Amino acid sequence: MSGLGRVSGTLTRPAAGAAQTPPAAGPPASSSPAGVLRRLRSRPSAVLSAGVLAVLVLLALAAPLLTALAGQDPYAYHDELVDSARGGVPIGSFGGVSADHWLGVEPGTGRDLFARLLYGARISLLVAVGATLVQLAIGVAVGLAAGLGNRFTDQLLSRVTDVMTTLPMLVLGIALTAVVPADFPRPLLLILIIGVLGWGGASRIVRAQTLTLKRLDFVAAARLGGNGPWRVARRELLPSLAAPVITYAAILLPANIVVEASLSFLGVGVKPPTPSWGQMLSNAQTWFRADPLYVLLPAGLLLVTVLAFTVLGDAVRTALDPREASRLRVGTRKEDS
Repeated sequence: MSGLGRVSGTLTRPAAGAAQTPPAAGPPASSSPAGVLRRLRSRPSAVLSAGVLAVLVLLALAAPLLTALAGQDPYAYHDELVDSARGGVPIGSFGGVSADHWLGVEPGTGRDLFARLLYGARISLLVAVGATLVQLAIGVAVGLAAGLGNRFTDQLLSRVTDVMTTLPMLVLGIALTAVVPADFPRPLLLILIIGVLGWGGASRIVRAQTLTLKRLDFVAAARLGGNGPWRVARRELLPSLAAPVITYAAILLPANIVVEASLSFLGVGVKPPTPSWGQMLSNAQTWFRADPLYVLLPAGLLLVTVLAFTVLGDAVRTALDPREASRLRVGTRKEDS
């Protein structure tokens, strides 16, 4: 008892009228948008990949203006620029590169390659971004419903997610594009196919994070305050899910670009005369010896785009990872003397 008395005597209590200051709410400085951007700027690979993607997006958006300045149309045939005696090989060196056609012309048709590459970038980026948004919308909704629902709902949605994750997207994409009417817009069809078939990974991530977050005090307090499940999800869970969802979106974008190019390469994606990088690679199979530039240009752009998205996605994942942020702070602050 005497020992307990001595210990209790050392405890200090606040004055009766003193106001206790609660801990500051909100995310830590390391996970704030300013902190994330600071860490991204500190990585040369992230800055370089972001710059490459920014230039590519600007070129795609300005494709009508740039082709108009060049005086070219991506759909206009120029039979006089190809050698019919040689099967349609472009006249001139490097695939017909000239002052009028900066990157040469397309074998067999004579269409301007610069204009078709720019318009092909619009299709690839449009399909990739649209499909990613559809995947995230369905995946977040299903993951939240599974994480917040009862045991039966969780088991049911988890089994559906498992089935969607194991489905072969390319095989189903080929089958679905074969039965859809030909007049249906192909870019929209690709967005729906890739998005509806590819949301399983996002759902798994959101469900796992929701099961972890809903046990925390701030979520329990919101539920005890009379808020319904979807109000809790909207106001408490979604802000906390932003980091993993953004990270996964950065991974989905290059994967969706490859899927679109694969479907177009197989002839079931974007239909001619609409340009697409995958479609150009498919057509280039018969011209890679006579006109290597026709193969290298779309393949190089596809490689650079996917690589830039992959590097930037890895940098975003590292910047949003609290453990990585803690490691970056080690040794940057002097300990108090």
